Amino acid sequence: MQEKWVPHPVNAPISIYTDGWPIVVPTEERVKEMLKGTSHKPDEIIAYQSDREGYIGATGKKGDMVRFHPRLWTATVEKVAVNAVMAGCKPEYFPVVLAMAESGCHIGTTHTFGQWLCVSGPIAKEIEMSSGCGMYGPGNRANSTIGRAYELIARNLGGAITGVNRMTSIGSPFEGCRCGAENADGLPPGWKGMNEEAGFSKDESVLMVQGHVNDGIRGVQFSPGGYRALQKSGHGGMARRLGVKGIPGPHNWLEYLIPEFWAGREGPKIIIMVPEMARHLYEIGFKSKEEVYEWLWKKSFMTVREFRNFSWPDFTENGWMGIEKTTGKPWKELSDDEMVPAAGPDPSGFCIIVGGGDEEVSQQLAGIRGRDNVFFSIDAWR
Repeated sequence: MQEKWVPHPVNAPISIYTDGWPIVVPTEERVKEMLKGTSHKPDEIIAYQSDREGYIGATGKKGDMVRFHPRLWTATVEKVAVNAVMAGCKPEYFPVVLAMAESGCHIGTTHTFGQWLCVSGPIAKEIEMSSGCGMYGPGNRANSTIGRAYELIARNLGGAITGVNRMTSIGSPFEGCRCGAENADGLPPGWKGMNEEAGFSKDESVLMVQGHVNDGIRGVQFSPGGYRALQKSGHGGMARRLGVKGIPGPHNWLEYLIPEFWAGREGPKIIIMVPEMARHLYEIGFKSKEEVYEWLWKKSFMTVREFRNFSWPDFTENGWMGIEKTTGKPWKELSDDEMVPAAGPDPSGFCIIVGGGDEEVSQQLAGIRGRDNVFFSIDAWR
């Protein structure tokens, strides 16, 4: 394929067809091989496989054509296969790429930390995805190429061109997409996988597409031994902050992070935690993810005076002319000392992903489960 370039509005050429990196040339033979990864016909228009309602453009009835962002084009299964080849995918990855395509491959706005994907269900092991060390980093072919396919589809099937209709002011190395897999074996007893949380069965494979990481990425890498000192014997700075110095664990490490959760922006969070940290939450009494979500939601309550200092509620609360959902009262009638949740009207917006390596690390991303983070069936595209 001959590369085509257009002038950047400022000072640099931007590729229309690729992300700037070398691609696998999508020959007819390679595309035909990729199409063996699905039972869907090459000329089939990408359409919703179930009724959809979601913020990232995945809104429509089953059978409605998917409109790729930002130019709202449609595409066939074969065109998606072309981009999967270009990204370096194997045919066995193709059902995941098709489920991703069902999202419309929404792009970022004026600022972005990219789009993130997470696979839940048996296919993650089938195609040897990484759910451990570096699950969102380089080194695993399935993770890396599926994520790259999102970016190529956004460009070639959605018409997303930087500086033309993709106006991320700065961008980031995460712009495009990152793909990982849930560690189902690392879930504590009673904790549902993301597939079950989304209403699918434990044996179904699904893809979570997070359309906007629009509040950035917050993470905690505890000092060497700091987390283990807290949990083993109650020593170190973490224990001092939590008031458990000298008391053996396990302790609720989320308490240590709460001051950061709503320091910058309101809303629920996606929390990526390694299996050991999930197990410690289970051991202190959180027997389900829902119990963690409820606890976090209650911790988000703050005064109306504090909540008004965020920027987005001026917009989302219609200039404070609407009703505050937890009290049922008009915002204008609430006193400055009334307590309201910064994490949204109920706990359902939170999401926990269990995965990652052996070092105790927690990562927090913005996004509301079911709105910013929408689930698609991979099995429907096999």
